[in-house]
Amino acid sequence: MLSAILFEWLEFAVRWVHVITAIAWIGSSFYFIALDLGLRASSDRRKGVSGEEWQVHGGGFYFIQKYMVAPARMPDDLIWFKWESYSTWLSGFALMILVYYLGAELYLIDPNILDIPIWAGIAISLGSMVFGWVAYDLICKSKFGDDNTRLMIFLYIILVVMAWAYTQVFTGRAAFLHLGAFTATVMTANVFLIIIPNQKIVVQDLRADRTPDAKYGKIAKQRSTHNNYLTLPVLFMMLANHYPLAFASEYNWLIAALVFLMGVTIRHFFNTMHARRGMLWWTWGATAALFAAVMWLSTAGIYGQDDMDEDLSSLGPVAQRFASAEGFEDIHELITINCSMCHAREPVWDGMASPPKGVRLETAAQVATHAKEIWLQSGVTHAMPPANLTYMEEEARAAIRAWYAAGVEG
Repeated sequence: MLSAILFEWLEFAVRWVHVITAIAWIGSSFYFIALDLGLRASSDRRKGVSGEEWQVHGGGFYFIQKYMVAPARMPDDLIWFKWESYSTWLSGFALMILVYYLGAELYLIDPNILDIPIWAGIAISLGSMVFGWVAYDLICKSKFGDDNTRLMIFLYIILVVMAWAYTQVFTGRAAFLHLGAFTATVMTANVFLIIIPNQKIVVQDLRADRTPDAKYGKIAKQRSTHNNYLTLPVLFMMLANHYPLAFASEYNWLIAALVFLMGVTIRHFFNTMHARRGMLWWTWGATAALFAAVMWLSTAGIYGQDDMDEDLSSLGPVAQRFASAEGFEDIHELITINCSMCHAREPVWDGMASPPKGVRLETAAQVATHAKEIWLQSGVTHAMPPANLTYMEEEARAAIRAWYAAGVEG
């Protein structure tokens, strides 16, 4: 029991680190893109300075210059922006292991979608992320990638195909998370395998008194621009696991496809503004229209079967332990009375369109599957029911704790 609580806090700590590092990475990325687009022509062009800008922040004034290739000599205190990216991906992958690999029976694999063993699901998860980077990198390096507009359209098609493919293998929640991880892996690999190595080549040339080749900066700029347009959709995928209307819709893969377009329209507005080419307000209208389409698709159908299989023998080994634990019938009745008004395919609570986080607790199979969440939310804490609206007694919560302990021991 103590190990389950420690595991929960470990997951919380890793998630916190992931959010912190993501804020740092996104902040620095957005800042440098805005800075690069806003640079004005410099009076020092003969010294290799391609642009400069004055900025004010926190009561101080800053004068910034950009060298198109590199300065005449290597600075002594050069700051590298890379650890924000690496830390975000590493913490995100650790979270993937804790939630989706160790909790694969609940969060990763749904037999109603594709009945595969857990090891196969994890292998597909890992393989897809590796495939994503290799395919993306090869396309960028090919002649096809010389045309950036053509390249971005083709990459979008790949993302749409991957969105559909993930929904044919994993749970809706896992499909959205994996699409975000697929994209984030490409972004971090851009930094680790392309942008930073290219910058190091330029640094080495400077230290060896060689003239750096401008192509390395051009390649790094292309990958950085890709990262800029992919950031907002990845954030949506991270947040979507709290909103089943997004991930549990019958057309969740189409929702994901539209989300990537919204990321483009939003970033296009800000990038154009930072480049001082005007305020393209139409992009917000386009974004609103896309979001309206997302809302419509979310109500067009709820993902999955009407009910989970009532045959408890079809459940995974962990869920079967809780289904056969002492007191399960009483717990099933208790959860039905206190929780199924919200955690149902069609919630009866006013203003609630879908079960919170996509969790349904209508059948015995569903209750057994979500044993840990029930124990944590209603046994260890009083988080559920919210504000104790159903007046769940302490005796009932104690019964949940006893049932969960029996399941763990069994």
